[in-house]
This record gives sequence, structure tokens and C-alpha cells, in this order.
Amino acid sequence: MKQMKRKFGFKNQKYNEQLASIPHNFAVTHDEENGVSELTIYGDIGESWWWESTSASDVDSALKEAGSNDLIINLNSPGGSAFDGIAIYNRLKAHKGKVTINVDGWACSAASIIAMAADELIMGAGAMMMIHEASTIVWGSKTLMRKEAEMLEKLEDGIIDIYMTRANVEREEIRSMVNEETWFSANEAVEIGFATITATTVKENEDDQLTQMKVQMQALQDELNKIKNQQKEPGQKPAAVAKGNLSKLFLNL
Repeated sequence: MKQMKRKFGFKNQKYNEQLASIPHNFAVTHDEENGVSELTIYGDIGESWWWESTSASDVDSALKEAGSNDLIINLNSPGGSAFDGIAIYNRLKAHKGKVTINVDGWACSAASIIAMAADELIMGAGAMMMIHEASTIVWGSKTLMRKEAEMLEKLEDGIIDIYMTRANVEREEIRSMVNEETWFSANEAVEIGFATITATTVKENEDDQLTQMKVQMQALQDELNKIKNQQKEPGQKPAAVAKGNLSKLFLNL
């Protein structure tokens, strides 16, 4: 049984314990009536003999079942295999339906690559994203180590290509951020172009819309009351403005 927790070699050691404690959860539901499939991807990315994880094959199977449904993906992951992350990214980019990704907690390393596939990427309250250098474990001669370093450089170039599909800064700035291992708050992820919006902003927008709707409904009710009062008074013509305001109300919903 897979019980081990992965250890991380991130430069910033502050969050290692929290990242290691993210429970694995890969869940899929399909709502054919509304044409929406929901995937939950929590925990490590990539096939592993040692701990529970979500592989590119798992996601591929789920997307085949989803057909052309819109996708809602709930993501909370410390990362894992860069190659699985890239495969999942490409699979999501090829999907016919809209892809909405909610970063519920973390989108680090390979998970940040997956996040780049979203048509709409929503950073949850307090959520974070991290990008860093590609890494591997190698044992052997100096020649083998040089070859591995060359491979990692090519892998990084491809990953930076993916980040640049969303980033609003120069490529060399992203490369520097990758080399330094850069952590982004929800707002910072939006500022650099990686994310579309934060969940906090979504909630504020919804609250504003609800407030506006309440004001409009109250104005409509006031006009209806005015008409009723006029109808009770002999010789008064009912006001003919309620219909226009009613249409405006429903146009704003």
C-alpha cells in the first residue's frame, strides 16, 4: 500500500510540511444534462510506486469520458513529474469544451504547468503558485551528469514556452523567476497574467451584482406601488414606465 509522503527539495523550505500533507484525491463526475464534467486533482502529479498520485493517464481517461463537456478542475498540488504535467497541459489544451481551473490551495511545480491550460484560471483565497528549475536525481559519471544537465535545460525551455502563453512579462524575466524558484500569491498570479481572477474578486463582483439587482427590484416595486396608488385615485392615468424598467432588470440578470 502506498503510504509514504514525498520529500521536497524546494529552495524555500517554509511550506514543505504543508505540501507533503496534501491528501491525494482524484475524483471525476460528469453532468451530462448540463454538459459539465468536474475533476478534482489533489496531491502529487505523475505515476509513482511510493505514494498516491494522479498521472497523465488518469486525466486522459477522465477527459475521454467527458467528451466535449465543459471542464471544471479543482487543483491543489505540490507538483511532481514535469512530463506528466506537460502531457496533462497538452491534453487539456486540446479539449473542445471550456476549461475552468480553480486553484484551491497550491499549484506548484508541475501543477503550475497544468494550471496554464485553463481558459479561465481562478486563484482561491490564500492560494499560491510556484515555478522553479527542473530537477532530477542522477548517479554516474561526469559525462552522464552533463547530458542530464543538457536535458534539463531543454525541458526548462519547453516549460518556459508554456508559461509565456500567459505571462505578460519578457521571457528572460520568466527564466529568472524559474531559476530563483518564485512563489506567487493569488493577486501576484493575476498581475503577471498566469491567473484570470481571484476567487475574492469573483465574490466581490457577485455581491455587487446582487446589490444592484436589489436596488433595481426596489425601484421597480416603488413604481408598481405608485401605479397602484394612481389607479385608486379617480381621474388619474396610470404611469407607463414600469414595463421599461422591468425589461432593464431582466437584461441585467
